[in-house]
Amino acid sequence: MTDRYAVFGNPIAHSMSQRIHSYFASLTGEDIEYGTVLVPDGEFVKQCDLFFSQGGRGCNITVPCKLEAFAYADELTSYAQAAGAVNALKLQDDGTVLGDNTDGRGFIADLRRLGYSAAGKRILLVGAGGAAKGIMQPLLEENPAAVTVVNRNENRAQELVRPYGQRVKVCSYADLAAEYDLIINATSSSLNNTLPPLDDEIVAHAEAVYDLMYKKDGDTLFTNHARSLGLSWCHDGFGMLIMQAALSYELWRGIRPDAAKAIAHFR
Repeated sequence: MTDRYAVFGNPIAHSMSQRIHSYFASLTGEDIEYGTVLVPDGEFVKQCDLFFSQGGRGCNITVPCKLEAFAYADELTSYAQAAGAVNALKLQDDGTVLGDNTDGRGFIADLRRLGYSAAGKRILLVGAGGAAKGIMQPLLEENPAAVTVVNRNENRAQELVRPYGQRVKVCSYADLAAEYDLIINATSSSLNNTLPPLDDEIVAHAEAVYDLMYKKDGDTLFTNHARSLGLSWCHDGFGMLIMQAALSYELWRGIRPDAAKAIAHFR
C-alpha cells in the first residue's frame, strides 16, 4: 500500500518538497505519495488531524506552522526541543506523533558535503530568529572554538544564547572585530535582497561564509558580496534544503537517500 506524506504551510505553492521527496522515492525504490497541504489561518491542528486520520504517515512543516507543529507533537526529539520548532512530524506505530527538527543537522551535513569542518573554528552567527535557533545545537555539537551571535535586537540574541551558558556570546554590530573563520547569515536579508550590516573588513577577513537562504539560480546577495571581497568559499542554503529533507525522509522510511545526487539533480 502506498504511504502518504505531505508538506504543510501557507503559502505552499513555492515549496520544492514535493519534487524533492518524489525524487528521493525514485532513488530508493520506496512506494510513497507526497502532496501539499495549504493551511488556512488557525487550522493547523484540524488539517493535521484530518491528514493522519486519512492514512498520512508523516509531513514536513514550513512557515508559518513550525511552532504549531511543536505544540501538536506528542513527543519531541532533542533537536526539536532545542530549536523550539518542528519541521517534520511522524506518525508512530502506537498512534502518537513524533516531532523533529532537521534544519540544523541538514546545515551541518551540507558543510561536511562541501568539505568544511566547524570544529575549532571561530564562528559568527548573524541573526537570532528561528533559523539561528534551529542550527545552534547541531553547530555546538561540532565543537567550534567559539560562537558569537550578532543581531539588531540584542535582547533577542540574549534569549537565543541563554540555554547554552558560556559556550555562546552575544556581540553588537558596533563591537564586532575581524576575527571570525566562518560567518553564517541566518537572517532573511537575502530574501529581501539586502545585506546584513556587517563591515566589509569582517567579511573579507573570514575564510568561509554560508547563507542559510538560497536562490534557485545561483548566489545570494550575501554570498555574491563575499566573493567580491575575495572569498572563494561561499555557499548558500540550497544544499541544506536538500540535506534536511533527506533527514526527514530517513525519519519516516528508515533509509537515507543520496542527497548529493539530489543536489546535483535540482541545482
